[in-house]
This record gives sequence, C-alpha cells and structure tokens, in this order.
Amino acid sequence: IDKSREEPAMRLDDETESANVEDRRGGGGFGGRATIGIGTIVVALAASYFFGIDPRVVLEGASALQGRQQQAQPAPTQHQGAPANDPGAVFTRKVLGNIERTWTGVFNTQLHAQYEAPKLVMFTNSTPTACGTGQTAMGPFYCPADHKVYIDLGFYDELRKRFGAGGDFAQAYVIAHEVGHHVQNLIGISDKVDAARRRSSQARSNALSVRMELQADCFAGVWANNAERANQRLMEPGDFEEGLKAAAAIGDDRLQQQGQGYVVPESFTHGTSEQRMYWLRRGMEAGEVSACDTFAANAH
Repeated sequence: IDKSREEPAMRLDDETESANVEDRRGGGGFGGRATIGIGTIVVALAASYFFGIDPRVVLEGASALQGRQQQAQPAPTQHQGAPANDPGAVFTRKVLGNIERTWTGVFNTQLHAQYEAPKLVMFTNSTPTACGTGQTAMGPFYCPADHKVYIDLGFYDELRKRFGAGGDFAQAYVIAHEVGHHVQNLIGISDKVDAARRRSSQARSNALSVRMELQADCFAGVWANNAERANQRLMEPGDFEEGLKAAAAIGDDRLQQQGQGYVVPESFTHGTSEQRMYWLRRGMEAGEVSACDTFAANAH
C-alpha cells in the first residue's frame, strides 16, 4: 500500500490482524495447469475484475468432470513461519480482523446469533477452491462451499489504476463486500437464492444475482457504519466517498459501456453504478442488517 498517495488512509495502526488468512502466494500461485477454460466465460468477464464475482455463476461453463479433477487436487500448503509483512498483506489482515470483530458484534446484537468467520486466501494467478479453480481475472470472490474469500492482492492496484478508485477504504470495501456474501451464506439467503435461480429463466437468474450483489454491498456498508461507531478514529474524512466511488466504478452499466461500447441490462449480474452506490450508502447510513432487503418487491 503506497502511503505517499493522496487518498485518505484508514487508521489501522491499533487494529489486531486476523489469524484467518492463508497465504498461497509465491511460486506463481497454482501455476498454469489448472484452468476452467477462461474462454468459456470470456463473455461473463468481458469487463473483467468485477467485485464479488460469484464462482457459482462464473464457473457454470466448467464441466462436471473438470470440477471433480480440480477439487481432487490438493490446495497449496500455507506458508510456514511468520506471516508475510508486505504492506498489502498487513493491510488485508488488519481490515479482515476489524470486519470479524464488527460482524461478531452485529450478529450478537442484531441477529442474536454467533458469527463464524471465513478464511481469506491470498493467491496469485490461480488457485483451487471448492467452487472450481479461482483465477486472478475473476477479481476477488467468495466460495460458499468452503467458506473462503479469495483475493489476488494485485487487484488493489487494478482498482486504483483501471477504475480510478484508490484509497484504503475502497480496498477495504472489496474485502467487506466478499464477507457480505459470507454473511448471506451464514443466514441462509444464499441457499434460497440458489434454489430460486435453478427454477428461473436466465434473465430472472441474472436479476436474482443482482439482488445478491447489491445486498453484499449493503452489508459492506453495515460493517463500515458499525466499525466507525466502535472506533471513531478508524475512518478519515473522505473514506466513505472512496467506497461510493469504487461502487460506482464497477457498476455493470459502466463496465459494459467501457468494455463493449453499449449496455445490455438483461445481462447485468451485479447492478448498475447507481444501484451499487445506493445500497452501499444505505448500509453505511443505517448500520442495520434489516435495512438490506434488496429482494423486497419495491427495492431500488
């Protein structure tokens, strides 16, 4: 993380790092052998680097045999010894630690349930997951089958250079969005939506995926609200604006317009820039899980 840049920096010095991080970086990740055939999903990834790519959607083109082969391959061994101390890794562990503590409190006070933290896997190039082979080109993603968030830390640079959405909070939003999918998994929303998608047309399935992604945005906002209330020194002026800028930068409409010159609304899987900003802001302002019902008939 380049602290010489002008974007506001979150005050993370006093944050305890999460221990739920697995570092698979080094040696080129899982190498070039294991792929799902990126060509089969090039349309889905035409704009590339979406936040929150749901591998259950992205990996549908992979064959069942290939999936069995991938899952049979052992995961890389986690690095032994002291955790890596490069700025990106330290930042990621500290943000995840804060997210874990915050959601533990939210589950306790709002949901009267116990929070189960996910594991976060840092990788390069590609890595095996319970959802198939994860690839850098997918952007950060959550795999519900193994309760793990996967991220190539190079995405932080992409976020700043390609999307013009730099700053610590924008990067934290990436992680918080993926943990938002984990929250959906814990409280049973993911299973219900999966069942509904299997009974739906492609257009309806895409629409349900949009609602899932917007709710994960809202949950990211719920984290930010509660984290700031617990530690008013955590955020700096302009941090929330960074998050909103990042949300706008990866709206389906903006990415399609940039990538192919036109927009196909029925193919949206994550929501428009306006929708993503709306739901992230709603979570930030409300701080309540109950404010994030993106599936309501009159939802924005």
